[in-house]
Amino acid sequence: MSTAPYDLTADPSAAAPLVALIVAAGRGTRMGGDLPKQYLGLGGQPVLRHAIRALWDAAAFEQTIVVIHPDDLALAKAALGDLVDRVTLAYGGETRSASVQAGLAMVADQNAHVLIHDAARPFVAARIVQDVISALRHPGCTAAAPALPMVDALWRATDGVVAEIQHRDGIFRAQTPQGFHYSTISAAYSAAGCEAADDVAIALAHGVKIKVVAGDEQNFKLTTAQDFSRAEHVMRAQDAMDIRVGNGFDVHAFCDGDHVILCGVTIPYERGLKGHSDADVGLHTVTDAIYGALAAGDIGTHFPPSDPQWKGAASDIFLHHAVAMAAERGYIISHVDLTFLCEAPKIGPVAAQMRAQLAGLLKIAVDRVSVKATTTEQLGFTGRKEGIAALATATLVQK
Repeated sequence: MSTAPYDLTADPSAAAPLVALIVAAGRGTRMGGDLPKQYLGLGGQPVLRHAIRALWDAAAFEQTIVVIHPDDLALAKAALGDLVDRVTLAYGGETRSASVQAGLAMVADQNAHVLIHDAARPFVAARIVQDVISALRHPGCTAAAPALPMVDALWRATDGVVAEIQHRDGIFRAQTPQGFHYSTISAAYSAAGCEAADDVAIALAHGVKIKVVAGDEQNFKLTTAQDFSRAEHVMRAQDAMDIRVGNGFDVHAFCDGDHVILCGVTIPYERGLKGHSDADVGLHTVTDAIYGALAAGDIGTHFPPSDPQWKGAASDIFLHHAVAMAAERGYIISHVDLTFLCEAPKIGPVAAQMRAQLAGLLKIAVDRVSVKATTTEQLGFTGRKEGIAALATATLVQK
């Protein structure tokens, strides 16, 4: 089993669009009760909503399809709440395979990579989703799925008595999301003549080679009442997680020049910015915010301006260091909010480009990065166009 890093800095145009297909049409009879398990509350939110949010937190999906039972439309809309306009609802069939096929029929872009996920797995880690996506983007790979190696002894029993030992070598416990090139899984289901336990079984019967990536014990499926008790323990542990917030502030004066560099984006302007490095006040501020969340000093602590090796250096060097330090200490960068204070140049026309550049450097999704600007109503040094100031807030969450 192997995993590969998810390259968020890759050119989005070079990658196939991503589709999340969540199977939520089951009745959950083993759970008991009147309500299907995907609509039961967990930590104040329905299980289905947790599953969708976990996928969205891991990657940017262009389409999200939720396959529901025809009788559950009102339940599904209530569970989705404000997310309902961001998903495509499809009615499932009598079997899981029929439900998946109904979902596949709703895929808008047939060049997509489709990740098929059980609604009853609310705790799928971002790393699993990203590893599946990374595998699908590797040349020659058309299918990938997470699994855990079997570590317990296995027996075969007859009439309640152990009959033989089953070797566990090469035995894995399957998880979701299971990812496929759309054409691969669509053809496999079209050729399938019977029901199967999961999508990997359908693909395997069609001769598809499936890459195995590492699963996670926390990515368990809610099947019984005991599973819900375990899930409540997980939710309580998450509520007690270590969340850090750091602030950054930086100022650079204008000097002679014909451009400024902000968040790694070169902006033509009648002045330049003065600094020991490339004077990227945006990246400096975000870097200091991350260091602040880690209680690890500031840029000057790690890259002293008295050291000539940093003269004219690209500021992404500093940010890479802060991001790596956060990862080494067991933190994920959850969100960054950056505000520029300046009269000029205009930030609005290039804010989207800055967000994309910053997201790539931070290795997080673009919707977790905010870049905006304000003036100081012509007051102070920024109002007099003597320089640019920036402030940032970074939120870090313990893995």
